[in-house]
Amino acid sequence: MIAAAMEAFPDRDALAEAAAAALAGALAGPGRRALVVTGGTSPGAVYDRLSRLDLDWRDVTVTLSDERWVDAASPLSNERLVRDRLLTGPAASARLLPLKAGGADPTADASAVEPCLRALLPWSAVLLGMGEDGHIASLFPGDPDLPGRLDPDGHGLCVGVPVAGLAPFVPRLSLTLRALLTTSLVVLLISGEAKRELLRRVAAEPAFDPPVAAILRQDRTPVRVLWAP
Repeated sequence: MIAAAMEAFPDRDALAEAAAAALAGALAGPGRRALVVTGGTSPGAVYDRLSRLDLDWRDVTVTLSDERWVDAASPLSNERLVRDRLLTGPAASARLLPLKAGGADPTADASAVEPCLRALLPWSAVLLGMGEDGHIASLFPGDPDLPGRLDPDGHGLCVGVPVAGLAPFVPRLSLTLRALLTTSLVVLLISGEAKRELLRRVAAEPAFDPPVAAILRQDRTPVRVLWAP
């Protein structure tokens, strides 16, 4: 059994509109709010739309589900994507909490940012993508440390990932499942037939257990799965 049915949209523009509206709804209202966003190629159109919405961005802190351990100016940087596509226009007044903290390695950065992340809990919403191998954030199949990182009751919120499971093969930082579920809403952004087939297998085959299954097979946090061709 999975926690949410897939919501299908006719194209990626409609998908981006729906995702932006879902996130905006979670961010609406008074008081301090925190948003976890993702990198990759899919969410840029979501950020373009979300950044233009009339929210009280001054009370919003944005952080990342994961980060490549590269310079923030690198084209590979998720932080750069967020600065370029989300923190513009009205959303420029939001605060960004990067995961990369200038430490000696990703594990040191994860330790440094942990208390800052903990102070923001719970998140208002979490936006995730998914790789064709079923990874979420930078939690990859085959990682020997994966079971602990997918423990919904684990202690840590952020971990160093020395070896990435997919290109680009650079070290990463990643939020854990415990961190990703400490929210009022998870929005899982999916596109393409291969990823839809992977979700079908997660729903139909209990023994099929990629990292995304940990999000889909839990009942503590609401999940919306948004898909377009």
